[in-house]
Amino acid sequence: MTQRILIRATGAARPGQLAGLGQALARSGARLLDINQSVTFGLVSLEALVALEAQSELEAALSAAGEQLGLDVQAVQVGAEEYARWSHQLERPRWILTLLAPRLPAGILAEVGGLTAEFGITVELMHRLSGREPLDGESPAEGACVECWLRLPEHETDINALREKALALGALHGVDIAIQEDDIWRRHRRLICFDMDSTLIKTEVIDELARRHGVGEEVSQVTERAMRGELDFQESFRERMSKLKGLDESVLAEIAANLPLMDGVERLMANLKALGYRTAILSGGFTYFARHLQQLLGFDEIHANELVIVNGKVTGEVREPIVDAERKALLLRDIAERHGLRMEQTIAVGDGANDLKMLAEAGLGIAFRAKPLVREQARQSISTLGLDAVLYLMGYRQQDLKH
Repeated sequence: MTQRILIRATGAARPGQLAGLGQALARSGARLLDINQSVTFGLVSLEALVALEAQSELEAALSAAGEQLGLDVQAVQVGAEEYARWSHQLERPRWILTLLAPRLPAGILAEVGGLTAEFGITVELMHRLSGREPLDGESPAEGACVECWLRLPEHETDINALREKALALGALHGVDIAIQEDDIWRRHRRLICFDMDSTLIKTEVIDELARRHGVGEEVSQVTERAMRGELDFQESFRERMSKLKGLDESVLAEIAANLPLMDGVERLMANLKALGYRTAILSGGFTYFARHLQQLLGFDEIHANELVIVNGKVTGEVREPIVDAERKALLLRDIAERHGLRMEQTIAVGDGANDLKMLAEAGLGIAFRAKPLVREQARQSISTLGLDAVLYLMGYRQQDLKH
């Protein structure tokens, strides 16, 4: 009769412990069903589930090995019903909950524990993706990130309700909480598209152009309403453009040369290129500035609005088609199709209401430092860290990154 034994070994970590325990299991004729080991501050914790076809001297062998290896070893028999529940649980969908912040308050653990318990969710594993905090207590530049593996219950889980409560909890504690399914595509995404203004750069270029042209207040009010989703983008865009008529082209060149880059964008782009991702700018802004970022940061392609300039002056018009919400989503699909990618392999990042359709189309849509309306409607959002925190939502650890 098959017996299933759960083995727990803890103690001060040292080389040879896994080999010693493995030899004890082998001498007992055990088959390995599952194993997990971690080392934290020099303390090892190992759990192994094994199967035995007959009675053996397993416990005695493990006890002897534990004494020799400096480990406290326990063996617990797992009943057939308990094993069946465990096996069935592994068949249920797994989701990833990611916590991001400059520093993570300990209280967030209680909040996440309460949230998952409310929805009947099991937290299987928690581990840190970000680098360790320096001894001097200063937070590392990339902030803190912890990833949690969630196993959903048998009954259907209302993911939208879960995300809404997570968003409220995060806002309360100054922590971004992202929730996404852990499917095969999460590790096989190949295309990432970005909005430009207030995403790749810390400004809305059209507002800066208007300020230099003496119509800043009028245009910024329209921009703000458009980004909140209160105005039709094309209508508001044409209204703002008309106010720029007569602006000298030299102003564009000066602004392009001094674009304030978003925190973390250079680190993000360096890693995306090293990892082989295709990158694109899909912007309701202007190609004049997108080209500058392409040269500076190495984007593979850009799609934005083309200013009409005659005799060195802005005419207040742009060439059709205008890049609005619908066109951004269309461009995302088009780029994916051209490169033989499924939509599940795409990522989109933006901050405004005109990015929502693009974010919804992408396999991973991320609202970055976005307006409340956009954060609420997007599946994921980042507000507390720089743009390079996108790498954590993609599942990369600090030690995986080269820059």
